[in-house]
This record gives sequence, structure tokens and C-alpha cells, in this order.
Amino acid sequence: MIVVENLVKTFGGFHAVDGASLRIEQGSITGLIGPNGAGKTTLFNVISGVLQPTSGRVTMMGEDITGLPPHELFHKGLLRTFQIAHEFSSMTVRENLMMVPGAQSGETLWNAWFGRKGIAEEERALMAKADEVLEFLTIDHLKDEKAGNLSGGQKKLLELGRTMMVDAKIVFLDEVGAGVNRTLLNTIGDAIIRLNKERDYTFVVIEHDMDFIGRLCDPVICMAEGRVLAEGTLAEIKANEQVIEAYLGTGLKNKDKVMS
Repeated sequence: MIVVENLVKTFGGFHAVDGASLRIEQGSITGLIGPNGAGKTTLFNVISGVLQPTSGRVTMMGEDITGLPPHELFHKGLLRTFQIAHEFSSMTVRENLMMVPGAQSGETLWNAWFGRKGIAEEERALMAKADEVLEFLTIDHLKDEKAGNLSGGQKKLLELGRTMMVDAKIVFLDEVGAGVNRTLLNTIGDAIIRLNKERDYTFVVIEHDMDFIGRLCDPVICMAEGRVLAEGTLAEIKANEQVIEAYLGTGLKNKDKVMS
């Protein structure tokens, strides 16, 4: 689904992504791991159009999407979430979801004046869709709560819910487990697995929690110093001496400690 070829992103003289190449297969849940500063989030930002690449190429289902802005990628079904959730804090959970679909009738002045009936019908459909999403994510009891009052884990579920309000094809999740308690992390994991199996979502997941990665992801890609270091199952990655050295700066004698 996604092919990244020799991608480079520099900031001044610093190579945050340094010739990274990888493939994301359709229907997979791919894990992206690596030590802090490996270039994982920068790679996400370049693929998703938040940052322009210095050089290299990104294709999606054979189409060159290199450097396309996020709103164009959104309409192609490529979405991402962030380490820190971005919610409309003063709006309800349901309203946050209803905001997601683009080109809504009420966004034009003409329709706001003369097309109120059509707008009302569209809003009823959006409300029904939002309620379906919230039920799927098991947070329908929070639909009228202000989004700013949610816990960190609930906000991550809300971000996942946003991807369900449109026809997402591939979703990039950046540290979905950061600041999330184990119970809610399991709920998020369940939702990701269901979306993958029941709705054919493709996911790429940056995460430091190896139990979470091991439960969801195959394959797992490890980055270090802006490059792809290794790819395989989590067991293969954990046994890879280059990976261990990237995390610990040491050899195989400490392999039992790596990413535990």
C-alpha cells in the first residue's frame, strides 16, 4: 500500500531521516520501533504531508504522493494521529466526531441560508454515524462529555474514532499508548484489531510498549539514526544484534534486557 524509497529529511545539517526505505503491505498492522531520536515521528510527518521531504519518494497504491499536503492525503484515505491528542476541548465527544467529514453542506453560506432542510438531514446522518463509532469504541457513554474532560486514553480513542468517520484506508498511529493506562490501552488494541479484521484498515504504529507491539504488529520495523535497521517478527527483531546495540549500545550478552 505504501512504498517509501530513499527518504531524506534534513534540518540544517542534521539528517532526521537518512535514506529510509520500507514497504507497508495492505491489510497489515506494522509496528515501527526504535530508540528516541531514531526518526520515527519525522518519517510519519513526511509520509503524511506534515513535513516536506528533502529528497526521496513516497507512493500509495502506486500513486506518487510525495510532498502532498495533509488535506489531500486525507481525501485519499491516509490519516494520522499524534503523540498528544488534538481535540476540540470545548466541544462534546460526539461533536468532535461530527466535525471530521469534509465538504459538509453547512459550510457554504448559500446552504446555510437556503438549504437548512438538507443540512439538518446531513447532521442527523452524521450524528448517527458518530454514535455508531462511539459504540464501537465502547465510549458511547461519553458522547455528551466535553472532549477536554477526557482522560489521556479516552482522547486517544476519540482520535481513533475520527479515522472511522471517513473512509480511511491507512492510519498512522504515533505512540497511541503514551500516557494511557493498561486497561484503556487494551481497549485501544481491541479496536485496532477489529478495524483491521472487520473493516480492512491498514495501520502503522509507533509505540515503545513492546507487549502492545507484540500483540498487534507483524511485521515490525526498527529504525535507528534515521535509517531502517531491521524488519521481521518481534521475536526476530529482539534477537537482532544491531537492534540491541541501537537500544543499549552493547552486544548480545545483554539481549534479555532489550525492549523488556
